[in-house]
Amino acid sequence: MTDVTQTPQQGSAREVFWAFLKLGLTSFGGPIAHLGYFRDELVTRRGWVSEAAYADLVALCQFLPGPASSQVGFALGLMRAGWLGALAAFTAFTLPSALVLLGFAMTAANLAGPVGTGALNGLKIVAVAIVAQAVLGMARALCPDAARAAIAAAAVVVLAFVPGPLGMVGAITLGGVAGLMLGRGATAPAGRSAPVPVSRGVALGALAAFFALLALLPLVAGQAQALAVIDSFYRAGALVFGGGHVVLPLLQAEVVAPGWVSPDAFLAGYGAAQAVPGPLFTFAAYLGAVLGPEPHGLAGAALALAAVFLPGFLLLVGVLPFWDQFRRMARAQSLMQGANAAVVGILGAALYAPVFTSAIGDMRDFALALACFVLLVAWKAPPWAVVVVAALGGVGLALAG
Repeated sequence: MTDVTQTPQQGSAREVFWAFLKLGLTSFGGPIAHLGYFRDELVTRRGWVSEAAYADLVALCQFLPGPASSQVGFALGLMRAGWLGALAAFTAFTLPSALVLLGFAMTAANLAGPVGTGALNGLKIVAVAIVAQAVLGMARALCPDAARAAIAAAAVVVLAFVPGPLGMVGAITLGGVAGLMLGRGATAPAGRSAPVPVSRGVALGALAAFFALLALLPLVAGQAQALAVIDSFYRAGALVFGGGHVVLPLLQAEVVAPGWVSPDAFLAGYGAAQAVPGPLFTFAAYLGAVLGPEPHGLAGAALALAAVFLPGFLLLVGVLPFWDQFRRMARAQSLMQGANAAVVGILGAALYAPVFTSAIGDMRDFALALACFVLLVAWKAPPWAVVVVAALGGVGLALAG
């Protein structure tokens, strides 16, 4: 990305907001599908950026930790209408699903009887199928050879002996080191990217803020519960490599392990998050709302949502002016290949615990999970439809006794 201090705004924040609100209301299917919707609406139909610039932007956001589709949207808003455009893109794309999940968090506790409890149980069961599909897809893409498959398996071993955030950080670090040792990264071809209104000074400030918050928040987390919430969600957002589903084990380690959210409530919310459009990271709004200790409710949702998105945006802003140089470093590509392979192992470990162990109680539960998996993988059914099937199946199991 070229280093410029000012770029003429080609549109308004209002235009960006309405374009992304449409996307936020209709973009089902996860990050990869979101990128397709963005291309159709903003590149092909509206012509905001060229195909080449969009492809380069997608490559950057898939390389960085964080929610790739939201980062692409943030950058498109920034390129279209400056900083207000970036804020408008994030708000409009995120708000619809965040509000729906906040509403679900506020009403889920009132669901009673076989219909309510059965539907919640179905949402827990569908999480098994969705995470299994994510593990399968990520393994095919990120572990295409024996060496990287071994890195993924080693990450599971690390988590078996060192569970929680420390084990995850250790597994990703070891994966990156192994990737460097393998040295299979290739340099990307030189190219001219679209200019963005981010100077090198602003970029360095964003990178400094990212690392300062990552280091300092754990030191002050004990002073107030609100700071502890910010610390937990910020750390989860900072370590999401390889796809939005990876946020599941990271958030589980941050909110379930300390007892802030019960395993059942966690999985029910994760299942519900599959049925709404927009970024999967809005799952944080649900978790913030159902936290046991204060802040919870609307305040907890807002705090968790801001904290989980912030690190990805800071990294994006920090790397934009340097991306064209950085992407041509083979060693950087090697490091990320190893780290991404380790992430597959982390998500695979989460598939076993807490997802499978918390959701599957007997063979009937397993049969419903398997049916949902077949619908997703073999029949290519959209996730929201599979969530509906699982909820109805859970009701049926409950009524059958």
